[in-house]
Amino acid sequence: MRVAIIGAGALGGVFGFSLAGVAEVVLVDPWRAHVAALNAAGLSCERDGVASVRRVRAVSDPAEAGSAEVALVLVKAQQTPWAAAACQLILAPNGVAYTLQNGIGNLELLAAVVGAERVGQGVTALGGTLLGPGCVRHAGMGPTSLGAAPDPQRAAALAALLTASGLPASVSDQVEALVWGKLVVNVGLNALTALLRVPNGALAATPEARALVERAVGEAVAVAVARGVTLPYADPVAHVLAVARATGANRSSMLQDILRGAATESATINGALVREGARLGVPTPLNTALAALVAALEATAGQRVG
Repeated sequence: MRVAIIGAGALGGVFGFSLAGVAEVVLVDPWRAHVAALNAAGLSCERDGVASVRRVRAVSDPAEAGSAEVALVLVKAQQTPWAAAACQLILAPNGVAYTLQNGIGNLELLAAVVGAERVGQGVTALGGTLLGPGCVRHAGMGPTSLGAAPDPQRAAALAALLTASGLPASVSDQVEALVWGKLVVNVGLNALTALLRVPNGALAATPEARALVERAVGEAVAVAVARGVTLPYADPVAHVLAVARATGANRSSMLQDILRGAATESATINGALVREGARLGVPTPLNTALAALVAALEATAGQRVG
């Protein structure tokens, strides 16, 4: 199976590094310095303080990638239109693109360009950090679940390939529940860590922050219930706090974005929850405020006091 990794950043790098050991892989990323480093010196992946390097092929222009049976979409949400165009160029006629991105709405954007019959949804609990051009850190192990649709056999083959590469994966027919399960975690952690400038564990350890987590998660659960989604855990607040403790030293992806002055994925996390709540008539006042505050934080990046 030939696999294209669309977005070779933190998680894309982790997936690309692992899959390069068992399959033919091409990494597609618009960051030219990163692509140049990958082609010149290979992909360096650090895990548990030890870095290993694997030779990989990387391109900035999707037209140069060649054909692939599977594309894993791992770009930030704001790059999804670019990723959709890349998939359109790269996918073989019977190929499938799987989005493993944060938030909700990316599947629909990809399907509008590539076709619903060629796009699948997945969820991953892997953690990664981009250290610099050509270098990533595998920051946390976790399972990856792929939706059976649109091609159960292709999903099963990809899950087996991921598992063989050292990244445990399976196929699920309840992928919407898993997507919302991850969305609730992201709603509870990402914006608050970005605004407070703290690692994940601080949210669980600080009563004032923990109270905000509980309110943000409560709103997300109310929207999920109104949508008819059964979350994959019995106690959402306890689950989110457990994730915060288990990843205590980690900086969330949204905090990393804010610290380097980059755009965040708030619009597909807190913002998406707010929009879905409005559609369903469920109030989301705290998430409305969090989305607005993160947007203001992004907009004032150039004026920030050191």
